Amino acid sequence: MESSCRNLNVAILASPGMGHLIPVVVLGNRLAAHHSVRVTVLQVTTAASPPESELLNLPVHKELVQIIQLPPVDISHLVGPSTQVVTQLCLMVREALPVIRSAIAAMGRRPDALFVDHFGTDALPIAAEFNIAKYVYIPSTAWFTAVTVYCPVLDQEIEGQYVDQLEDLIIPGCKPVRPEEVVDPMLDRNDQQYDEYVRMGKQIPLFDGILLNSWEDLEPKTILALRENETLRSVVNIPIYPVGPMRRPVEPASPTSKLKGWLDQQANESVLFVSFGSGGMLSAEQITELAWGLELSRQRFIWVVRPPTRGRVDDAFFNIGNSSDGTPSYLPKGFLTRTRDVGLLVPQWAPQVEILSHPAIGGFLSHCGWNSMLESITSGVPIIAWPLYAEQRLNATFLVEEVGVAVRPRVVPTKQVVGREEIERLVRSLIEHEEGQGMRDKAKQLKLSAMDGLGHGGSSYKSMCEILSRIG
Repeated sequence: MESSCRNLNVAILASPGMGHLIPVVVLGNRLAAHHSVRVTVLQVTTAASPPESELLNLPVHKELVQIIQLPPVDISHLVGPSTQVVTQLCLMVREALPVIRSAIAAMGRRPDALFVDHFGTDALPIAAEFNIAKYVYIPSTAWFTAVTVYCPVLDQEIEGQYVDQLEDLIIPGCKPVRPEEVVDPMLDRNDQQYDEYVRMGKQIPLFDGILLNSWEDLEPKTILALRENETLRSVVNIPIYPVGPMRRPVEPASPTSKLKGWLDQQANESVLFVSFGSGGMLSAEQITELAWGLELSRQRFIWVVRPPTRGRVDDAFFNIGNSSDGTPSYLPKGFLTRTRDVGLLVPQWAPQVEILSHPAIGGFLSHCGWNSMLESITSGVPIIAWPLYAEQRLNATFLVEEVGVAVRPRVVPTKQVVGREEIERLVRSLIEHEEGQGMRDKAKQLKLSAMDGLGHGGSSYKSMCEILSRIG
């Protein structure tokens, strides 16, 4: 297969945002390294911030993968203070369509296929114009995919807001969706981002196939439904290709790294890693409760901590000064002194993949972004699910109820502050108790399953080969 794909050339459109660029670049690297495909990543950028590729701490296959930063687009005349993220992303891609078309037209050799992420479905006419194959890459679960493509049907069948429904939302052949767990665009049917989401659900079935950042053993029931359920197939009658897990590789840590040195001194599976991703922000009240919960648990932890969002708190929380022991002012006074023997605070950012891959890590308290979840599962690390936005509530439910590698608070973190006693309970259950060990064992099994799927002859490898065979 590798030799037969050696002359293929694929363009991949990446919508704005680090969380969207990373899985696209990882996909491009895999196409290049394992199938000898030449890949051009077309990155939609904005003038408001530096291109994400400049901040991308991710190796790129030098010979076969090229990242082209498209000229920045300006949507300031189309949005206002209340415009939601999904709307902004769709508008950015829509405004970038002329430069996307120009970039493809300017290629020395026309690509054999155009892959787009699910925010880039408006690029469908460009693929048709150049008469090239067209695929949607959904860097999320099969369950999220099923919800997305079935949403236009729900839009016709259900009256009123989804969050006000008394019954679960039925997705044929799949796990039902509780009203409180719908993805963000479905929270308010009167908002433009809902219209954009329904539009996306209608456009996805017009492509030649769907690539999923999942694998057969992780979601067998939902993948089978997408392939064989008659009702669901009447909505999305195109091939489904689970090609995951696509995740960032582990880069060797510096021997003098403070993080690595600290982790090397800890017992295996004894440390909780706490991080809410690049966009995960907590209120000052919630940060205080999280700090007390970690302290009360008496478990070892690494916490990537960020200043709080403004909420129902005094502006004093936002002072950037520290207390006498160096504790940031938005954490409980003396927190660093009291936890200095068990905890390590990391400001703003940490090398997540390297940390999760360290044998000392026994659990991950996370916002449940799918990139992070794959990095955790494929490191054999169970999760405390703390969903904040987007499709993270779906991810949390899936990991807790379907996969069995996560626990979550009894309350919804976006609706109510999770108290310190609850946090203490969750941390202890994951690190100390048999429940946590059982989830660790399951995560390790899935790690092996993922490796098998990606290996030569595995299910994900075969899916990729099938796509390339169709393109070629």
